Amino acid sequence: MTPTSPAPPSARTAWLAALRPRTLVAGVVPVAVGTALAIEYGTHQPVLTLVCVGVSLLLQVGVNLHNDFADAMSGADDGNRLGPQRATAEGWIAPTTIRNAAYATLALAGCLGMVLVAVGGLPIFVAGVLSILAALGYTGGPAPLGYRGLGELLVFTFFGLVATGGTFFLHTGVLTAPALWAAATIGSLASAILVVNNLRDRHTDKASGKRTLAVVLGARATRLEYTFLIAFAYLAIAGLWLVGKVDAGWLLPLLSLPLAGKRIAAVWSLDGRELNGELARTAQLELLFGLLLSVGAAL
Repeated sequence: MTPTSPAPPSARTAWLAALRPRTLVAGVVPVAVGTALAIEYGTHQPVLTLVCVGVSLLLQVGVNLHNDFADAMSGADDGNRLGPQRATAEGWIAPTTIRNAAYATLALAGCLGMVLVAVGGLPIFVAGVLSILAALGYTGGPAPLGYRGLGELLVFTFFGLVATGGTFFLHTGVLTAPALWAAATIGSLASAILVVNNLRDRHTDKASGKRTLAVVLGARATRLEYTFLIAFAYLAIAGLWLVGKVDAGWLLPLLSLPLAGKRIAAVWSLDGRELNGELARTAQLELLFGLLLSVGAAL
């Protein structure tokens, strides 16, 4: 008998694969932290927070859709992939459909972002334009930035400094040192998610010509990078409190330290497909850290 190919998933399942809902944490947490810091500062506009969440989520979804399309077109996603199946590479959704959905999502983010520009002015406009360009250039264009070891830097910048710092700036009109340090901790944890992904995929990425930082550094140094990124988030918060820049409420994220230790230990002991679960658990760590920091700062 001739083996039959598995039936394609439903349209809903295919689109969920392209949207990558587990990554949406990286779009919500920075805004939550920036808003909490604004509350601590003494100002908060709920409608503005909702718009920030909308823009951040649309950017994250746009990045995910464009990556699904661009990785398939470049050959980075193929039959040797160790991570979850991707909609374009599997042929579940036509490449042009995914690409157009990505463009439409990013365009919608830009339109909604004009509300933020009206509040924050030129700095927010520049941040928005750069965010959209980074979304398109991460895995697309003639020189994809994510294929040249710049992925972690982009995530740290746009899903940490820009998203958290920008939210705080929109509420308050200023940027303070504690807000920037808090933004750096969130960017660090968001980057750690990508590190797990790139550690898992380093062999297939190298074979496809994708030079992520994990391909350049190798497994041991990549695991050290992950350890540093996780440790930095906790040390930065503790350091701010020790030098008297923040009150004791900021120490609430330290309650998640045991989970952080488990994540580090797992990344040092697992490899390949075994790391798929650690992607989700690192995202959960960022969510917990961000929620604890938000509560601790706002109360």
